[in-house]
Amino acid sequence: MGAVWLFFLGFPIIAVLDGDDYSPPVQVAALALIVAFAVAYVFGFVRGWGGVTRRWLPGGPVGWFLLLAAIVVATAALIGDEALGMAPFLVAYAVFVLPRRAAVVAVAAIFTVAAVAASVGGWWSDLWFLFGVMALLVVVGTIVRGLEVAEETHRALERDHELVTERERMARDVHDVLGHSLTVVSVKAELAGRLVDVDPARAKEEIADIQRLARTSLGEIRATVAGLRVARLDEELATAADALAGAGVEAVLPDDVAAVDPRHRLVLAWVLREAVTNVVRHSAATRCTVTLGPDRLRVEDDGRGSAQLREGNGLRGIRERVAAAGGAIEVESVPGSGTRVEVRL
Repeated sequence: MGAVWLFFLGFPIIAVLDGDDYSPPVQVAALALIVAFAVAYVFGFVRGWGGVTRRWLPGGPVGWFLLLAAIVVATAALIGDEALGMAPFLVAYAVFVLPRRAAVVAVAAIFTVAAVAASVGGWWSDLWFLFGVMALLVVVGTIVRGLEVAEETHRALERDHELVTERERMARDVHDVLGHSLTVVSVKAELAGRLVDVDPARAKEEIADIQRLARTSLGEIRATVAGLRVARLDEELATAADALAGAGVEAVLPDDVAAVDPRHRLVLAWVLREAVTNVVRHSAATRCTVTLGPDRLRVEDDGRGSAQLREGNGLRGIRERVAAAGGAIEVESVPGSGTRVEVRL
C-alpha cells in the first residue's frame, strides 16, 4: 500500500536530473535526500501500518513523520517547488499510520504549507492537481482506516463470543457431571447409612461404590476442564441403571444402543444423564422408563410431577445442547402422574 506509489517520486527525480539550474553537488544532494525519503517512508509505513508494529518504529509514528517532513523541507531548500511532489506521501503516511488526532493536525499542516508555498512561488498553475491527489488520499485513507477499525471491532466481538461460548460449555459440562455424580453419591451414602447395622457387607459395597464414583467424577471433571469430556450413551445407560437402583427406583432400560443413529448418541447421552439425575433427585418415583429410537429419547417416571415445572440449570443446559444439534425437546409434568422428557433430533 505504501510502496506502490513510489513511482510518483520519479517526477522530482526527473526534474533534478533534467534541471539546468542545479549544480552537480545540488543534484547529488537532492537525489540522496529523495532516496532517503523513499527508504524512510516505506520503512515507517510498513512498521506503523494499522498500529500493529508501532512499538518497533524508532521515535514512534509521530517522530517518524517529523523526520519525513524534515527531509521534504531540506529537499525543497535545494530544488524548490519540485519537492512538493513529495507532499502526497506525507499525506498518505499521516492518514494511514498516525493516530487519528495527529493525522488531522498533520494533514491540515501539509495542505496549509503547500498552499502558502504555491501562492508565494506562483506555482498554482503547475501544481493544482497536487491538491486533488492529496484530497483523494485523505478520502481513501479515511475509508480504509474506518474499515480497519470495523474489522478489528468485529474480531474482538468474535473473540468475546467464543470466550462466552466456551465458558457456557464448561459450566454446562461441569454442572452435568457434578450434578449427576453428587446425586448418585448422596443416594448411595444414604443407603450405606441404612445398611451399616443390618447388612454391613452390603454397606461396605456401597461405600466402595461411592469411592469409585468419586474417583471417576474427579477424572471427568478434569477431562471437562480440558475439553475432552465425551459422554457415551452405553455408559450412561449403565450408570442410569446403577443410580436408579440405588434410589430404589425400578428401571426399565433398553438393552443396547444399536438402534440409535451414531450421530445422535452424544447429545442423547447428555440428555439421559440429566433426565435420570432429575428423576433420582426430584421425582420420588418408583418406576422410570427409558425409550430409545434412531433419533429420539424419552424418559418417563411415575413420580409426583409438578403443575409448574421450574427450569433449572440442568434442563436449560440440555435444551441448549439439543438446540445446537438442531433438535427439539419436550417436557411434560402432570401432578400425581409423573414427568416425561422427550427429545427428537
